[in-house]
Amino acid sequence: MFAKLTTSLFASRKRAAVTVVFWFVLVGLLSSFAPTLKSVENNSGASLPPASSDSMRAKRLTQAAFPGQAAVPAVIAVRGKGGDARSAARAVERISAVLSGPARPRGVLGFVSSETVPRSAGGLVSADGGTQLILVPIAGSPSDDSFIDAVTALREVTGAAAGDATVAVTGPAGIAADAIKVFSSADLTLLFATILLVLVLLLVIYRSPLMALVPLLAVFLAMRVTQGTGALMAQAGWFDISAQTASIMTVLLFGVGTDYALIITARYREELGTEPDRFKAMQSAMRWVGETIMSSASTVVLSMLALLVAVSPALRDFGPYLALSVAIMALVAFTFIPALILLLGPSIFWPARKPVAVGGRGWQRLAHIVTTSPAKVIGASVLLLAVLTMGLLGYEQSFDMVSGFRVATQSSQGQQLVREGFGPGAVAPSNVLVHSSQDLRGSSALGKLPRAASELKGVASVDPVAQVSADGHTALFKVTLDHDPYSWAALDSMVPLRDAVESSARNAGITGAIVLIGGETAQTADIRSALDRDTARIVPLVLLIVAGILALLLRSLLAPVYLVGTLLLSFLATLGATTFFTLTVLGDEGIGNRVAVYIFVFLVALGVDYNIFIMSRFKQELRNSPPLQAIRTAVTQTGGVVSSAGVILAATFSVLMTQPIRELFQFGFAMAFGLLLDTFVVRPLLVPAIVTLLDQRALWPSKASAPDPGARDPLVGRAGAAD
Repeated sequence: MFAKLTTSLFASRKRAAVTVVFWFVLVGLLSSFAPTLKSVENNSGASLPPASSDSMRAKRLTQAAFPGQAAVPAVIAVRGKGGDARSAARAVERISAVLSGPARPRGVLGFVSSETVPRSAGGLVSADGGTQLILVPIAGSPSDDSFIDAVTALREVTGAAAGDATVAVTGPAGIAADAIKVFSSADLTLLFATILLVLVLLLVIYRSPLMALVPLLAVFLAMRVTQGTGALMAQAGWFDISAQTASIMTVLLFGVGTDYALIITARYREELGTEPDRFKAMQSAMRWVGETIMSSASTVVLSMLALLVAVSPALRDFGPYLALSVAIMALVAFTFIPALILLLGPSIFWPARKPVAVGGRGWQRLAHIVTTSPAKVIGASVLLLAVLTMGLLGYEQSFDMVSGFRVATQSSQGQQLVREGFGPGAVAPSNVLVHSSQDLRGSSALGKLPRAASELKGVASVDPVAQVSADGHTALFKVTLDHDPYSWAALDSMVPLRDAVESSARNAGITGAIVLIGGETAQTADIRSALDRDTARIVPLVLLIVAGILALLLRSLLAPVYLVGTLLLSFLATLGATTFFTLTVLGDEGIGNRVAVYIFVFLVALGVDYNIFIMSRFKQELRNSPPLQAIRTAVTQTGGVVSSAGVILAATFSVLMTQPIRELFQFGFAMAFGLLLDTFVVRPLLVPAIVTLLDQRALWPSKASAPDPGARDPLVGRAGAAD
């Protein structure tokens, strides 16, 4: 297949030119007719549990039974100057006046403050009076621009009216607005930092400006095609694209795109050593690397698509867009990169006359050491990985988005004011809903439900009286915990709270009572449960995909076993090192709740690339060499180019560490560290040492055939087809 494709596309300068023009025309068409990516981004799904979860059922029931309670609440925290109660009261009075008048921002549906309810009700005034809360429902979805504008305007008018008091807008609405703003402000920085870093690395590797620009141009085309195609698919409702997914797509394309370019140009350089006709040299190069790149791209694409089995929106919607980007990048690599190199001719290597070799004698010496002392190399490599894995002893997850912002935000400031004045749970109380087939209006049983909740450990306060819907079939009361709403203790309290109210309703004789818990804590608890279930599904599926592709590529049943084993060791070591560095050294409260799954999927899918590169070369070398010499040649020939590719891929992911979000920082660090671990420990040391020990059994049940010195390359008709 690859022989026919390369013979067709790269047989002449005219065909190469048609290939290059095709991609530019496609970009132009998509730029003209496809919507912008920003216009179709949806950032709300990433912070929600599955639609079928109890907390989302509670949200829908609240919207139906209590329309006024359904809007996303903003919490305005007001702290009097120096904690003075009169200063706080005056500030609340002024803010309430603004929110009652014509200056109230569009999207603000109303407000509740000590000016609208008695001071003794609602828990809006702290015990010392120095801190007060104003509850403000905001219309719309947090992903809408109008929602963000409403929160921004609310902050402006409250800040102006606060006087000498300290004021901050927090709560679910404030947190959502800050999250979107933090992500949006980082996009251009991420893009330009990635371009600059990759360009510098390519110039160092190639020492040729044109050769360095080819991968960047290919990535630009793939990115534009991905953005246009992805926007059309998102607009059609095929999947959602969030700002976080778009950011990671940028990094992923720069990484894999430059990797594929390095592999292609390195083999092209080899072929030019024996074939002066550059068109035939490119045909031969693409014939040999085609299967390798396709296996690599297929692994990443299928691993990303494996996320579709997830029920968590944050995981399920993460995969399709990234799978699309890698598939398009692979097509660009197969066609555009070789065609452009051929069109540029010998000038591609300027100022050198010949391509600069990547790698050197150091890889020959390393190959000799690994193959003469394989047991020692395996022992040392496994010991290093095991030591790094020990960092998992301090592993802890965090579900608190606000603590993950690495820049100052009003939501974080407001949370601190609420904690100091009211306790941590007041930031986001939970809604307890009781739905029954009987009419609950005037029922004496309603008084027993809040009391049952108040008796639970970890509950700070409960609304003494439940609200009843207009139809009388749903009751609602709020429960404030004495824990941070996003802490593990708070999440663990959701099931006992529901069970206690259910038992109380049953004992009170409420017919067919259905109890649901809504609010931030309940939603976060459901997110945690869904992520646990998804992880149990995704991990074996991704491993099965990787093992299957390795088995098909290498025609072996044993090789996938030890290669997947090295990937698992690398993942555990990476997660351990990330945990130690970010939690112990940097002081993060925990690993972002989705970070471990992201690391696993990306590190396994991308890390296996380097195993594919070395093992496919090993398989090729077996045609003309015994196993020991074949693995030495494979390490030597792939060492420089694959290490360069690994450094670039790690460097692109490290750009995520510049982002002001904990999850992206941790993910970027983990990927950079893990890819370097794969590049300089697993791939050049551990894997070749295992292959050396297994010798003839390395590709079992396939057997290494006897070298055939007369073997000829059917494409170019020269001896020694592998090299």
